[in-house]
Amino acid sequence: MQRFHQFVFSASLLAVCWLAMIAVHELGHVVGAWVTGGSVERVVLYPLAISRTDVSPNPHPGIVVWLGPIVGAILPLALFAVVPRRLTVLRNVARFFAGFCLIANGGYIAYGAIDGVGDCGEMLRNGTPQWVLYAFGAVTIPLGLSVLHSLGSLHQFINKPPTITPRMTYLVVSVLLLAVVIGFTLSPR
Repeated sequence: MQRFHQFVFSASLLAVCWLAMIAVHELGHVVGAWVTGGSVERVVLYPLAISRTDVSPNPHPGIVVWLGPIVGAILPLALFAVVPRRLTVLRNVARFFAGFCLIANGGYIAYGAIDGVGDCGEMLRNGTPQWVLYAFGAVTIPLGLSVLHSLGSLHQFINKPPTITPRMTYLVVSVLLLAVVIGFTLSPR
């Protein structure tokens, strides 16, 4: 039963981190629109669609598009930094989320630089040199790996399933279900 809880916890935590990473990334676009005088028409966080933030008018698209991955990388790190050390489990989850977001945003931008997919196409069209996209990934991906590495080895985690309690598992599953319901409910399709 311990292995079952460990597997469900891990799968649910990955899914929660994915959905939360997308939300934080899109929040960055929203902040970018607000600070540059743009108007947010729609934010799509529907779990079965590619997320996006529609801004019109968008007087400074270069700033709006860059604030997605920048906020998406920095805000989770800031969240991790403010979680008190005495809250060990929450701190470890926040650390995992920060590392996950750094890797996901860095990978998205670095890989997207190759074919100009998604935000990267907008970045390139607005004058960002391709090397800057690669540099963003070259900084954020190793930093994310370093943050994750500070949690300990995957081998340790796999060999110590008692560290994951049923209560923790059900809490993460509940958060995942809540995130999916919110995504289906609030996002236009």
